[in-house]
Amino acid sequence: MICTVTLNPAIDKTVVIPSFTVDAVNRIVHVRKDPGGKGINVSKVIESLGGDSVAYAVLGGITGAELEQMLSGFRFRLESIRTGQATRTNMKVVDPVLRTNTDINEPGVPFGSETAAELKRRLEAQLGEGDILVLSGSVPAGTDTNIYQDLTLMGKECGARVLLDADGGLFARGIEAAPFLVKPNRYELEQYLERKLETREELCEAGKELLEKGVSVVVISLGSGGALLCRRGENDRSGDIFLWAEGLPVPVASTVGAGDSMIAAFAYSLDKGMDYADAFRLAVAAGSAAVTCSGSQAPDAELVWKLYDQVKLRGKGEEEPKGRR
Repeated sequence: MICTVTLNPAIDKTVVIPSFTVDAVNRIVHVRKDPGGKGINVSKVIESLGGDSVAYAVLGGITGAELEQMLSGFRFRLESIRTGQATRTNMKVVDPVLRTNTDINEPGVPFGSETAAELKRRLEAQLGEGDILVLSGSVPAGTDTNIYQDLTLMGKECGARVLLDADGGLFARGIEAAPFLVKPNRYELEQYLERKLETREELCEAGKELLEKGVSVVVISLGSGGALLCRRGENDRSGDIFLWAEGLPVPVASTVGAGDSMIAAFAYSLDKGMDYADAFRLAVAAGSAAVTCSGSQAPDAELVWKLYDQVKLRGKGEEEPKGRR
């Protein structure tokens, strides 16, 4: 069983504005609304791939009720933890002329300790040995940055493998609980380590540092540059494995949900018993397919598997193709 957690869900409103201009009147030519929040996005992608999950989300107010209604059309089960505060709405501005994607996100409203305790109680009742717990996304302003650390420890005590996708203090504190897998992008990892990561060797060293903290798998997403997988060896440190995936040349409609699609594909693969190389290949394919979609909708499974066949993996010491950095 895969369980996803969304502490700061949102209704994602995507608007298309050609030649979007600051300090001017802009006219929208197309609008779409999607149920959003990183954990919810993960559950949507898992469903698209043919998998099952249970999505836990903190919802409140009129927008929370609307988001719950929007999710009623999906196959995965939604476990709503109710709060008295209204769920946020985020705006995504897509400019097809300038080829830009601008996110305008509300901070969300903090929830109380009773809500957090209810979430933990329900997860403990659901999770068991071999299950997968996905902790991803932001939290409302003012929320304790220890929350992902606490949930990671709880998940591990239940026997679950915890996948963490967060940034800032949430990532830093979550790492201390040694989740099974983490998926930072280059910028998030640079912020955590407080140094630039420009070369492949520097990225491999950064991944190794996370492995040394007790993480089993590190996936570093690099946008159009592909991704890096770092995995602990079975017996000793010399057995650590590093795999590079080339970026795939796909048309970009929106970058929203690309990282969510990657971690969703990895969760799906682990749940199905796929090996790490194939899981990594599917994650890169799902992330690439996601950027071809508008809004935060899940990529089509047929496209994901088509791209899966195109993903090329290379070991740490292998040279990059000519023309790539």
